[in-house]
Amino acid sequence: MIDIIRMVFTPKYLAMAVAITGVMLFGLLLLSEFLFLEPYVIGHVPPGTEAGFILIILIAALSGFVIPMNIYRIAMLSTSKTRMGGGLVGTIVGTAAGACSCGPVGFAIISTFGSVGSAASSFLTNYEIPIRIAALCILVFTIYTTHRSLKTECSIR
Repeated sequence: MIDIIRMVFTPKYLAMAVAITGVMLFGLLLLSEFLFLEPYVIGHVPPGTEAGFILIILIAALSGFVIPMNIYRIAMLSTSKTRMGGGLVGTIVGTAAGACSCGPVGFAIISTFGSVGSAASSFLTNYEIPIRIAALCILVFTIYTTHRSLKTECSIR
């Protein structure tokens, strides 16, 4: 695993990882109402929501780790004759599942659909933590499959 990390995370891909983690963290914290921009930039973690906060940080960090690995994999294997699997799909699904509780924006969009929107909003609110845990599992599985494919396709031993 260390060889793959050294191979992939050159300064260019390391900067990409830091940028992706920062953007994901800012967006998810803003959407989940842990970060407020008005009247001042302030962060607040209400009691009882610590698990959701930690899961958001983990999702952002893993996304920042997985996406550059997959971009590197696509760049290196685009000229190769070997077939490439769908590791990027897992990244997208995991990231989207991590943003399941969209705060007031999500409620405004979902409420336009009437009772179906109310049921969807209730589902997302009640199962926010399990959905984020599932997103983490998807991201960890994507790391595993991307690492395995880079190890075999780039012949790293």
